[in-house]
Amino acid sequence: MLLPIVQSLVLSFFRWNGISDLQFAGIDNYTRMLTDDVFWTAFRNSLIYLVVCLVMQLGGGLVVANLLTELNKGRELVKTLYLLPAVISTVAISFLFQRIYSENPEGLLNQILDFLGLHGLARPWLSDINTALVAVSVPEGWRFTGLYMVILYAALIAVPKELEEAAKIDGASRWKIFTKIRFPHIRPVWITTTLMAATYTLRGFDIPYLLTNGGPGQASELVTTYMYKTAFTGTDYGYASTISMFIVVECLVAVALIYGLSRRKADA
Repeated sequence: MLLPIVQSLVLSFFRWNGISDLQFAGIDNYTRMLTDDVFWTAFRNSLIYLVVCLVMQLGGGLVVANLLTELNKGRELVKTLYLLPAVISTVAISFLFQRIYSENPEGLLNQILDFLGLHGLARPWLSDINTALVAVSVPEGWRFTGLYMVILYAALIAVPKELEEAAKIDGASRWKIFTKIRFPHIRPVWITTTLMAATYTLRGFDIPYLLTNGGPGQASELVTTYMYKTAFTGTDYGYASTISMFIVVECLVAVALIYGLSRRKADA
């Protein structure tokens, strides 16, 4: 991993179209990035994409994991069904959600809205600038919800049962048991899953690229898709390397913030 990062760092100080000789550019590529409106639009979209994915993956995974601990029958079947999307090809997932979001022919989502009498809400979800970003975020969030659910479930079943039983005898509610006993015990695992989900989402590329290619306009453009198009469509490898270095720093900052906030809450 280190070698490509170093190569990209070196290349970010040059202008290069992939064929001709390298031309030293100094910090011009970094100056250009800081004044590039498309880049900042992509960065804002990436933050929204991150929030949607984290809510689905961590929030949804934690809820399902807690429900699984109360399930007596069919637990393994439920875990398998939730985990299945994580092992499906991203191309297959993209084709699946293209059909779900489709307006013509009418996709599953619009069919459900029609059935509920909400036909006015039906729309081309992937080509509407108001919905495209969330529409490409949902498949990524759905894809890994099961993976983090399994990890959190494994942590939850390791919580000492005697502590929960003692709390129940003392009249503690389910919410109190979760917040005062279960979650403090799984905090290290929660931190790890948050770091995994955040860094993977910030590097997310394939599903958004396959679904919308950053469109319409820049409505669903992410930093990763913008970097890819800058390199392989615009053949501006120096500037694309600069954007790639931003992604590396962005992930490191996210890790530092999540870890720092988690440690502060643990010490409080």
